[in-house]
Amino acid sequence: MKQSETSPSGAAVRPLRVSRVQSPLTGTTVVPGDKSISHRSLMLSALAKGTTHITGLLEGEDVLCTADAMRALGAVIHRHADGSWTVEGRGLGQLQEPADVLNMGNSGTSARLLSGILASHNMMSVMTGDASLRRRPMKRVIIPLSETGARFMSREGGRLPLAIQGSAEPKALEYRLPVASAQVKSAILLSGLNAKGETRVEEPVPTRDHTENMLKHFGVQISVEETSAGGRIIRLQGGQSLKAADVIVPGDPSSAAFIVVASLLVAGSEVVIENVGLNVLRTGLFDTLREMGGQIEVLNQRIEAGEPTGDLRVKASALRAVDVPAERASSMIDEYPVLSVAAAYAEGVSRFRGLGELRVKESDRFASTIALLEVNGVRTSVEGDDLIVHGTKGAIPGGGCVGTHMDHRLAMSATVLGMVADQPVEVDDTTFINTSFPGFFELLNRIGAGLAA
Repeated sequence: MKQSETSPSGAAVRPLRVSRVQSPLTGTTVVPGDKSISHRSLMLSALAKGTTHITGLLEGEDVLCTADAMRALGAVIHRHADGSWTVEGRGLGQLQEPADVLNMGNSGTSARLLSGILASHNMMSVMTGDASLRRRPMKRVIIPLSETGARFMSREGGRLPLAIQGSAEPKALEYRLPVASAQVKSAILLSGLNAKGETRVEEPVPTRDHTENMLKHFGVQISVEETSAGGRIIRLQGGQSLKAADVIVPGDPSSAAFIVVASLLVAGSEVVIENVGLNVLRTGLFDTLREMGGQIEVLNQRIEAGEPTGDLRVKASALRAVDVPAERASSMIDEYPVLSVAAAYAEGVSRFRGLGELRVKESDRFASTIALLEVNGVRTSVEGDDLIVHGTKGAIPGGGCVGTHMDHRLAMSATVLGMVADQPVEVDDTTFINTSFPGFFELLNRIGAGLAA
């Protein structure tokens, strides 16, 4: 992989040329720790009393930004030689005002969740991020969190940098999410920890419940009930103390997705991915790939820190087209780019419904996913928020140059596509893969990809 120029963030650009893999992918591997759980383990342990030990923490750039932010807010955080981490918490309501701007890098999760914590602490703080994060909308958390009594000042459209004056007496919120969003739900719940009274959040469609699971793990009483319409109502009483509790972070299913799809598509492959998080609100991709004919078997199922975990055995499979309902989108919203690669390789015409949320991710992932496919000879069409992919029955032409727009998931999806395309695929920049999946290329090469990375 050659290195040249600089990206909009100032980092060196790292383009990559990916050629078709000539031999099966084989072996046993692990993927980095779950990013969502890693963020939350650092935030909640900083709010807890006592010392929390964390193993398996994702050490990607996004999570390291969260660690730096919690240090700036007064938590004592150490990484040890064996790869484990310890966090000496401050206790609820005891965070200190940061002396400098909090840089959240590329992480929308960090920025939105931390907004909930900062809104409910009586201090002044400012958050910023890289060029990609500064383009992403924050109004979806600013609007409800303003009702706590906190004051926000942002750039036009609610974009970072964002100044927050936390409330001296934060109010508990009662809020119905207008659209499914685990980040908005979590921001409101985290603000409720330091508020008086009961915080109530209603979500129309169940979203990732890592915040609820981890709050329970840290000793917080929280109730979850299902509504007759299929949504959920979450209730949390403010003022509860969080108690230090050791955390084992499972492998991130969103990272495992790329290894799973590559293993399904490269002929003759058989790969075991150990210690993958299998929360049912995160496994929509695996369910969809099975519907497409993918051979994905779960082994050694268990519970780690309140989260279902297991090993995945994946075998190369002939895939067929699929129609994915809109209600499944929240359980696999980050996986649609790589699913689109699987659909491009499959037989038949696939439809992915209700993907409006993809337009406000690290990039406009909806448009970027279409470009990823079409520049490599795969036909697509759009109907409203539905994406339609015309499968090639294992004959993706390739030969295109993929613009990744500072989006790590697009870069990894383009890499997987290049591994099975007829002609080499150029990826314009792989720098941002380190935000979520450090060692991505090394892992692929250990199981036989042979990438010149």
